[in-house]
Amino acid sequence: MSDGGQWKPAVGMVVVNFAFAIVNVLFKEILDQGTSSVVIATYRLSISAIFLAPIAYYWERKSRPRLTASIFCHLFLSALVGLAFTQYLFLKGLEYISATFSCAFLNTVPVNTFILALLFGLEKADMTSKAGRRKMLGAFICMGGAVLLILYRGIPITKSHSKAATTDILNHAGTMMISGKKRQRWVVGSILSLAGCFMWSSWFLIQAKISKIFPFQYSSTAIMSFFGAIQSVILSLSIERNLSVWVLKTKMEILSVLYGGIIGSGLCYVGMSWCVKQRGPVFTSAFTPFTQIFAAMFGFSILHEQIYLGRSLLSALG
Repeated sequence: MSDGGQWKPAVGMVVVNFAFAIVNVLFKEILDQGTSSVVIATYRLSISAIFLAPIAYYWERKSRPRLTASIFCHLFLSALVGLAFTQYLFLKGLEYISATFSCAFLNTVPVNTFILALLFGLEKADMTSKAGRRKMLGAFICMGGAVLLILYRGIPITKSHSKAATTDILNHAGTMMISGKKRQRWVVGSILSLAGCFMWSSWFLIQAKISKIFPFQYSSTAIMSFFGAIQSVILSLSIERNLSVWVLKTKMEILSVLYGGIIGSGLCYVGMSWCVKQRGPVFTSAFTPFTQIFAAMFGFSILHEQIYLGRSLLSALG
């Protein structure tokens, strides 16, 4: 691979995670306004499918092979794990915690992906070598950091007047003493975010298989978005029986869903699929912590979220 070819996946993944950070901040804003998480996921995936379908048709129509039952099954599973479940869990978690804190759990994605890749034989770690032992030690440290993120917050190092900061968790400098109900929201949001990270890690492995049997990023992402939209509709109808929640009332809701669909679920997933094909699932997932860095910048400047010392240190160690 040429020098340019080596840098392209890395630069591409930094851009992807920058875009994901914007998605998280925008969705946190409209979730705080009362927009349903399952409705956001459904609209987002539907827009992605509509946006990518014509691009995939014209761009890959001459080279795309016939779709087999095996390819359809892989794409359906990829949509279920990486789109429907992942996005629902992340969005549901965002209802309980801040965008910055939610993105902090993305530090576990590379580790989860590495461990799953080991279990399925996609990666190797020689425990007799120093490099292999370092990899496993790093994995355990990162997972321990994720647990501490749930249990410890630390003192605030910035001031905030946002709704999220005043209602999320009761400030108590340098302690773990949090009021019962607010602590419960914090823990629930953290568990949902961790579950979403595990689903996303699993998606990277599924996508590695798809990149070999159907290496057409636009077509595969368009089909996955279509399947994910159907799966999200079924999930939405089972959770949200009130039809009024489907009406997007503000410009912020409309713009956020459009951006999340076209960029977040559309072009970003195309970029990740391409990177998985080029460098593999572990390399691609290694860039997910950048999302937290960008989300912290946007969350502090736009949503005026507080940044906490303990959380920042643990995230950096993770």
